[in-house]
This record gives sequence, C-alpha cells and structure tokens, in this order.
Amino acid sequence: YLGVMPAYSAADDALTTKLVTFYEHLKDSSVPSHQATVLLFDPSNGTLKAVLDGSVITAKRTAAVSAIATKLFMPAFAEVLCILGAGVQAYSHYDIFTELFTFKEVRIWNRTKEKAVKFANSVSGPVRVCSSAQEAVTGADVIVTVTMATTPILFGDWVKPGAHINAVGASRPDWRELDDELMKNSILFVDSRDAALTESGDVILSGAEIFAELGEVLKGTKPALPEKTTVFKSLGMAVEDTVAAKFVYEAWSAGN
Repeated sequence: YLGVMPAYSAADDALTTKLVTFYEHLKDSSVPSHQATVLLFDPSNGTLKAVLDGSVITAKRTAAVSAIATKLFMPAFAEVLCILGAGVQAYSHYDIFTELFTFKEVRIWNRTKEKAVKFANSVSGPVRVCSSAQEAVTGADVIVTVTMATTPILFGDWVKPGAHINAVGASRPDWRELDDELMKNSILFVDSRDAALTESGDVILSGAEIFAELGEVLKGTKPALPEKTTVFKSLGMAVEDTVAAKFVYEAWSAGN
C-alpha cells in the first residue's frame, strides 16, 4: 500500500507531501510495517527544500495530537496509563505522555508478550507488563490503543467510567480496535469527520455518532466533557506532517 498525503498551510507558509508505504504481516519483523518520507517545498516557487524522515515525524506528531486530546479529555485525577500495543507508536506515546503528565502507574499489553517485555525494559521509567488486555485496562484512567488489530481488542465493559481512550490503530474501514459497546457509550471525538466516516472501521461499523472534531474543542465551539467516558479516534492529517516538517526544518536551519 502506498499513500500520498499532500498539504498546504497558508498560516505556516508550508507545502509538503508525505509518502507512506504500508506492508501488512511482514515475515521480516525487523522492517517496520509503516515507512514514510516527507518532502518539504518552498510554497512560493515549488523548489524542494528538504527530504525528512517521515517515520519519525509520523510517530511524534501522532503522539503529540493524542497528548493534546488527553489534556482536554482525561479525568481530573488520572493516575493509571495503559498502552495496548508495543510498536513504534507505543514508544512515542509513552515518551510524550510521561513528559507531560504525572501517572503513578504505566501498564502495557501486547499480543506478543516478548515485545511488551522489551518495551518495559527499554523505556525510561517503570512499566508493568500485563498478561491480558483486560488486566491492563481495568481501572486505567487513560488508555492508548496502538495495535495492528483487525478485530476489537478493547471492550466497553472493561473500561472505567470517565476514562479517556486514544484510539490510534485500525486505520482501515474494515478494521477494529474498540467494540460497539465502547464506541456507542462514549463521547466520540475525531481529528477529521470526513476521514473518520470513510477510513475508520471503529466509527463506520459501530455506527457511533461523532460528537466533535478535536479542532472544534480547541477553538471553543464544542465542550471537552472530561467527566464523561471519551474516545479520540486518531487517523492522522497531512497538515500535522506539514507543520511538524516546517518546525524540524526551521530548527535545523537555525543550527546551521
């Protein structure tokens, strides 16, 4: 699968396109399933200014958006963070979540336990490796799903009322991470309505109603409702890559 994600931001004076390759179930697991490159252009004349590592940008910008959602939607006294999945996005989410928030406990579950153990041994702080997704989720205040699941691995009857879920995996219209009960009994926020209604199996197959886009909450036109059980369905937007690439390029230019 080859994806092309072009975007232009007049506000940031930035023009980019991201090229993403996605290979499902690779036998050589040393190669990431997703690989990406970002091309940054001069918007005034179309000159190519930089070629950037899109995999790093994707990992960090996705986690950054999840962190923004979490800051808005998580319960007031969040103590337990749960991460389902142990791939690239698990690491980037752990890094920014432990930098921005103070959790008393971090838990991880992965379908292949060895990867969860490796994750716990390689990050900066203590992480509890759980033997099941249910064990990891029970009592958690903030849950991050970053898996390659095609059928639900997170179920509504496991989730603590008032918890916040960042649903990052399952980016195909026939893939799921969350079950119908959780989708229908939570307040659903998305990064893009159009994308969610065409790309997200969790949204399409559950028939869950979208309450708001994250941008509407940031602009103040829709409430955040942190007292409710909330789901932020993240699919990623090309403009996030554009802003991140411009930021990286400017930081590099300032150093040279």
